[in-house]
This record gives sequence, C-alpha cells and structure tokens, in this order.
Amino acid sequence: MTFIAGYLVFLLVFGVIDVIWLSVMAGRLYRPTLGDALLDGIRWAPALLFYFAFPAGLIHFALMPALQAGSAMAAFVNGGLLGLLAYGTYDLTNYATLRRWTLTITIADLVYGTVVSALSTLAAYAGVLTMRSWGWL
Repeated sequence: MTFIAGYLVFLLVFGVIDVIWLSVMAGRLYRPTLGDALLDGIRWAPALLFYFAFPAGLIHFALMPALQAGSAMAAFVNGGLLGLLAYGTYDLTNYATLRRWTLTITIADLVYGTVVSALSTLAAYAGVLTMRSWGWL
C-alpha cells in the first residue's frame, strides 16, 4: 500500500509540474528550435507509458529506500539522481544524434528533469509519512 500511496502522490506532483513546464516551455524553448520536427498532437500511448513507468521506477529505486532509511534527504537526492540519469539518457542521446537538438535544450531539460524528479520524490516521501501519521497506511 505504501508503494501505491507514494506513486499517486508522486504522479500528482510530477504531473502538475510537468504540465506547467510543457505549457510554458513548449513555445519558448522546444518549438522555436525543433519546429516541424515536433508533432502537432501527442502520441498518447508512449506518453502514458512514460507516466506509468517513470514514477514506478522512482518509487522503487528512490522513495522506498528513503522510507526504509527514514531520510527525506535520501528521497530528494536519489530522486534527483535518477531523474538526471533518465533525462540524461534522453537528452544526451538526442544531442548526440539530432541536428536541431541544441546544448541549450539539453541543459534546460537535464536541470528540469533532475529538479522535478527530486521534488516529486520528496513530496511522495512527505505524503507517505503524512498518511502514516493519519493512520491511513
């Protein structure tokens, strides 16, 4: 039950921040640089797969060990490191292989992925502890 609770809190926080980031940055960073390389709409199946798998990985590899250790700092740091690795894989591969993928996009996206992952994992940690204190878990 702890995994599911943490997952739901993470997904809520991550989802809200991601919608804000994409709404603001799509027109300022991605579309001006990538232009017609971007789709007009979203391919929902891979997007939903990412939103299912990425939080599950962070909960398993960052939140659960942090809860076991009783360390909010571990949740924050490990969440950030996993975010850096995941976003780094995507961004650095794109920078290495795509003509229009710039260093600016790479750095902005790496920082964003690290921060949003760290904050969302920390929020999940706090959410689980709060639910435990209320007797919900």
